[in-house]
Amino acid sequence: MAVPKKKTSKSRRNMRRAHDALPQKQASECANCGARKISHHMCPSCGYYRGRQVLTIEVAS
Repeated sequence: MAVPKKKTSKSRRNMRRAHDALPQKQASECANCGARKISHHMCPSCGYYRGRQVLTIEVAS
């Protein structure tokens, strides 16, 4: 059974993990209301996706 000869240092371990971070999600502007939204997703503030209303958002008064 293979066993490491020496302990892997924190620096070497962290350098190996440098590419494991998740990329940030691409945000774009909603064409209907101008709010920031995730690309290819419905706008959470107005409920529109690709120019048509997909979900009715009710405003609490």
